[in-house]
Amino acid sequence: MSKKLFTPQEIEQLKQNEYVKSVSEKGITYTKEFKENFIMMSEKGKFPREIFEYYGFNVTVLGMQRVNSAAKRWKQAFKTQGPLGLDDSRTKNSGRSLKRELTLEEQLLRTQAELEVLKIENELLKKLRLMRKMLE
Repeated sequence: MSKKLFTPQEIEQLKQNEYVKSVSEKGITYTKEFKENFIMMSEKGKFPREIFEYYGFNVTVLGMQRVNSAAKRWKQAFKTQGPLGLDDSRTKNSGRSLKRELTLEEQLLRTQAELEVLKIENELLKKLRLMRKMLE
């Protein structure tokens, strides 16, 4: 994380950019759309600074260390996990349990996600059994 802190004026300036999800004195969260566009342009040979400036960011305000570390982090995440690596996982995997009761809609979404994971696991197990039988 960059040691450069944003001033209140810089925070307001950054909030005006449509590709900023949130910003505080210490950090900035970019939209997934921006990260995907960044990867696309980067693969075409554009430099991180050029991409940030193209999307309306003042690189002087952000600081080159922050720009370069974000570029490195996103490229690595995309390389290892594909587009899912660009999702902001902090809200999903914070490691803390919710202190409030889930709504019915949230319970349903969680149950559907668990079901999807179990279906994928089942398919994988079926394929492994089939491969084992073929090798015997």
